[in-house]
Amino acid sequence: MFIEGVEYSRAKDIHDVFGGQRQGGISTPKDSQFVFIFTGKSGEQHGYEDGWQHEGVFLYTGEGQKGDMQFKAGNAHIRDHDINGRGLLLFEALGKGLPVRFIGRFACQSWDTFKGLDTDGNNRECIRFHLVRASADVQTVRDEPDEAEAELPIERLRSAAQKAAKPQRAKNWREARVAYRKRSATVRDYVLARANGRCELTGEPAPFQTPSGRPYLEVHHTRRLSDDGPDDPRYVAAICPTVHREIHFGAHGDELNRKLIEKLAEIEPA
Repeated sequence: MFIEGVEYSRAKDIHDVFGGQRQGGISTPKDSQFVFIFTGKSGEQHGYEDGWQHEGVFLYTGEGQKGDMQFKAGNAHIRDHDINGRGLLLFEALGKGLPVRFIGRFACQSWDTFKGLDTDGNNRECIRFHLVRASADVQTVRDEPDEAEAELPIERLRSAAQKAAKPQRAKNWREARVAYRKRSATVRDYVLARANGRCELTGEPAPFQTPSGRPYLEVHHTRRLSDDGPDDPRYVAAICPTVHREIHFGAHGDELNRKLIEKLAEIEPA
């Protein structure tokens, strides 16, 4: 719906369509699949600045004007966006009364804290999120489970996937991109093991085997417009490639995706 690099009206193109808070850096429209975050120059007065780092990580400071920042409201929505099945959309605010520029869809890989000033000039703990593009290096993520991982008990794989779905505190944001790829692979390994060689929508066996002899299924994110990046296993399914293409490109794709969401609610209860 949004094109990277294109400018949009925050009021007309975002809030009039999706709802959500019209002021501040984090907007969380009710019943929406998205969390909207806005970066700009306003944080500089408090001693911090959002922006790209050399390792392709975007550092984004959380909200809260007085006292220590806490994981509530918008900050909790950023941290938990994958668990809640919501996409994280980042925009650059170009100035008061001006449009916002779409930077892209991101995943919150990890977070840390640092010392900063609040609006009263008092020292406080600030939350800083380590954001990675949701499509970053997705081609390196395997569609087939690692051989060693595939031999682990299913409950151990499930536990690892559930842990991977929630961003953890990490002092070194430089490792975010690598950790992101590993996190994605962990979720995929579990989902493919859970399917046990059968499409999780139709129940039919995988259409063929890979050169290693494993049944071939593809991983689909039911809450995403594409299939890149990590997610919560409640919203990720292993399905046959034909069904996968039909969901994305077929006339009844939305209906199939809804049925898959219903099946996942039975397969992977909260």
